[in-house]
Amino acid sequence: MIDLYYWPTPNGHKVTLLLEEAGLEYRIHPVNIGSGDQFKPEFLAISPNNKMPAIVDHAPADGGAPQSVFESGAILLYLAEKTGRFLPADLRGRVTTLEWLLWQMAGLGPMSGQMGHFNVYAPEKIPYAIERYDNEVRRLHGVMDKRLAEHAFLAGEEYTIADMASYPWVGAYDKLPADFDAFPNLKRWHQAIAARPATQRAYALRQQVNPDAGKPLSDEERRHLFGKR
Repeated sequence: MIDLYYWPTPNGHKVTLLLEEAGLEYRIHPVNIGSGDQFKPEFLAISPNNKMPAIVDHAPADGGAPQSVFESGAILLYLAEKTGRFLPADLRGRVTTLEWLLWQMAGLGPMSGQMGHFNVYAPEKIPYAIERYDNEVRRLHGVMDKRLAEHAFLAGEEYTIADMASYPWVGAYDKLPADFDAFPNLKRWHQAIAARPATQRAYALRQQVNPDAGKPLSDEERRHLFGKR
């Protein structure tokens, strides 16, 4: 059994995508980031950076005490190694998958998040910031499109944790859809992952866990998400 500390955000979706694909048994512990659950001492004990997702594996491979893991990329790598799936065993396949996984962690995720913040959530519109992150995300989509013109998935011909990490961040904001007309290979890839039954099960959790998803943020939610601490 795996305890998943989760809220339906792009980083949260990464982990449910893998859990559903791998058929692992897990139970969800909602971490309502709008009400400040991420700052509770019991959560900080497993995720000291006060960010979800995080997991606790009650049956780690070494047979020892439960193992906690924080940071979505580390969780994907941990679960892939635990199950022996979605991470190639051969040297070159593994290296390529880790390259694209870390590319997402260092680029696509943070840049898309900043694009969303300055376009959707910022209390004042800052043209320089909006243009800066819009352009960078478009550049990153172009990098993906070029790669996907040559391969079915980011790491090659097989679906891996690199795809699971990137998929939730493409078109993550309803108000900021990806330009699929300009990037047809990205569109093909995105549609193929969206059609997977495990993807549909993972995204169905969004409304179950947070029925208010998509509604405007309250002042309290803004304080917990963007306030100083």
